[in-house]
Amino acid sequence: MKKSKIAIGTSMILILTVGIMLLESCSIHPLAWKPERKPAFSGKLKLNEKLSAIKKIPLDGWYGPEDIVFDGQGNMYCGVHAKENDFSDGRILKIDSQGKVEIFLNTNSWVAGLHFDTSGNLIALSHKLGLISISPNKKVTVLANKDYKERPFLIPNGLDIASDGKIYFSNTSSESAYNVKYGRKLILEIRPMGGLYCYDPTTTHVETLIDGTYFGNGVVLSKDESYVLMTETEKYRILRYWLKGEQQGTTDVFMDNLPGFPNGISIRDDGSYWLGFSTKRNDALDKIHPKPGMKKFVYCLPNFLQPKQELFGMVLNISNEGEINFGLYDTTGKFVPEAGAVKEFDGHLYIGGDVVAYISKYKLEK
Repeated sequence: MKKSKIAIGTSMILILTVGIMLLESCSIHPLAWKPERKPAFSGKLKLNEKLSAIKKIPLDGWYGPEDIVFDGQGNMYCGVHAKENDFSDGRILKIDSQGKVEIFLNTNSWVAGLHFDTSGNLIALSHKLGLISISPNKKVTVLANKDYKERPFLIPNGLDIASDGKIYFSNTSSESAYNVKYGRKLILEIRPMGGLYCYDPTTTHVETLIDGTYFGNGVVLSKDESYVLMTETEKYRILRYWLKGEQQGTTDVFMDNLPGFPNGISIRDDGSYWLGFSTKRNDALDKIHPKPGMKKFVYCLPNFLQPKQELFGMVLNISNEGEINFGLYDTTGKFVPEAGAVKEFDGHLYIGGDVVAYISKYKLEK
């Protein structure tokens, strides 16, 4: 009788587990996609351990400096969330040149993109409010929270501001707020869930530049503002939207088949770009991308069986022609576990990410 009860109990657990897996697999609708064979880490991509020479700037227990910006006095600002895997609450931190951390603003949400406008307002992307402006006296004004189809900006990501005041920004998805599981779903599905937008402060109008992007992420304007770049994390590439010239209003691929998941992107004084990566590419993921059924199966596996993001620090310097100049790496991930945010200031590169608890400060070679 005892063995019979154990057998019945085991069968019930198995049935329940299979049922849960079936329900989970039904909640994802992946498309088949065959990525190109990933580039080797050779030539301009040759590996090194230069990012092991960083200094850590702690964030007093906060996580997720996904973007970094500096004011005229050299103070650093970043958006953070409360717990490593909890993105539901957050703040904007202000860090002085000595590393002293204070809460600049309680936003009650994780804030991704950050940029100061010419009036000293901190323009930010809140995961609860959308595109916001924070005045010097910390008054918050919501500039835009949905597109022309009434789709909300639930995961607004990267932004940049042009000399005429127009704000260019991305939104990863209008379907759900961000969490680790939903991020995994986006990567497996390969569906165009987001967009690239332009907010005009004169008209307060939001224009959709690209409708349908594959994990649209970091955004940066070219030095002459003839185009804007946006990283597409899922497809290992960077898109270019032309703002001027014969190709104005069109989109092309600026860089393709990158060696990792591109995230943040920023510009240098010489017009080249810093491109940060969440991690390097995963061979197993590339192999299952053409197989929707396998992706459904992987998605419904219990969390402890889910593939984990490999810790791997990688930043590339790329030219304004889309060519790789050189790379900076921490292949161990012990010093720079990810490089979602990359910003140069006063001879140093500042590196953050969406789950790290500090900002890495790397002294650039002259």
